Amino acid sequence: MPLMEKLPIDDPVNSTWRAMKRGLKLRCPSCDGAPLYKSYLKIDPICPACGADNGVHRVDDAAAYFTVLIVGHVVVAPMLAFEVIWDAPMALVMGIAIPAVGAVALAGLPFIKGAIVGVLSSHARRAKAEAVRPKAPTGPWS
Repeated sequence: MPLMEKLPIDDPVNSTWRAMKRGLKLRCPSCDGAPLYKSYLKIDPICPACGADNGVHRVDDAAAYFTVLIVGHVVVAPMLAFEVIWDAPMALVMGIAIPAVGAVALAGLPFIKGAIVGVLSSHARRAKAEAVRPKAPTGPWS
């Protein structure tokens, strides 16, 4: 594993990308030491390895939206070309396309949700660090 991947998440250089890649690997975005999920799409609220509070990040419908966006481009667009490439009955094409779309969407959803949790985790950590950083005095007499 490259040195960049072993750096702590608090390192400001590429911390958002690092957290997103850790989420894509279905690992804790903070430490990469424990699984992010305890079941299919249920996030483990507290990381057993580092104690990070991953349960506070509300992904809501963002993961489903991005999954539909990606599946629409990766699976549905080539399916539209089937009519030109392959002369098959519509029932056969639909019989192949609908299960393919469902399988790809269900397979990709945990990875996309993990990436979103990683980005949210990185931004929350950065906001927390900004809140405790002493601010320089501003004003005409400082």
